[in-house]
Amino acid sequence: MRSAPPPARPILIYDGDCGICTRLARLTTDRLRRRESDFTVAAWQNLDLDDYGLTWEQCDAAALWVAADGRVFAGENAVAKALLACRLPLRPLGALILVPGINALAGVVYRWVSNNRHRLPGGTPACSLPADQRPA
Repeated sequence: MRSAPPPARPILIYDGDCGICTRLARLTTDRLRRRESDFTVAAWQNLDLDDYGLTWEQCDAAALWVAADGRVFAGENAVAKALLACRLPLRPLGALILVPGINALAGVVYRWVSNNRHRLPGGTPACSLPADQRPA
């Protein structure tokens, strides 16, 4: 249960220590969002997590989408919610990710990428370190 009031607009929260996450966040803000006012995109390291009723452990575990009503979605569900709020060609993909069965497969893919992000193009050594050992 959330102890903080819901945000004024949805927010996609990502790991700012992750090169891939940062590139995808930049792509989202620069090209995929319909309007800047649709939702905020921010690295969890730059937020006061108490404002959202979140912990760093939640944010370190997966990307998060905090809806305008305060509901929190993690991992593949956060990605789906963000896609639903993006430009038209991407919205159906967001809906598809939420379909049972496909959602389970999306979860497997999300976890694989998350666990191997330091090995993927754009990944950094910091991606493979536990949060308490990453550079500040």
